Amino acid sequence: MAKQTADRIAAALEPVVTGMGYEWVGVEYIPQRGSALLRIYIDAPAGVTVDDCALVSHQVSGVLDVEDIVKGRYYLEVSSPGADRPLFTREHYQRFCGQKVQLRMAFPLEGRRKFSGVLQGLENDNVLVLEEDRVFAVPLAQIEKARLVPDFSADFARK
Repeated sequence: MAKQTADRIAAALEPVVTGMGYEWVGVEYIPQRGSALLRIYIDAPAGVTVDDCALVSHQVSGVLDVEDIVKGRYYLEVSSPGADRPLFTREHYQRFCGQKVQLRMAFPLEGRRKFSGVLQGLENDNVLVLEEDRVFAVPLAQIEKARLVPDFSADFARK
């Protein structure tokens, strides 16, 4: 149910956010007792400021009120993706190929729900992750959460 609501939210809000000149990264919808958390991730070539988040928040609040997609109380957050950027789409898995990722599965794969390694891209409907000396083919549809793992070591090496 939460996934279906998140999909409806994305369908309604992505055109609004992209029409404002921002990249729609994705949405997390987390129902909780008595309320819900609705987190929208946006990006821009020059980065995202607090003012950008406030502007988008104001715009999408109006759409959410009119469309009435989220039933009951909810808290809206608009955020930049940050250094540990979440991955939502096939394009994200292709775009960030070669970077380190952490994946959490909805169901165990080979007895595991968590994978961490270097993203190797997509093959059919599987995300390929190199973990030590083995490549795992993780079904995209079963990924519950995926994030980049920031590498700050390159920043320290330059200083």
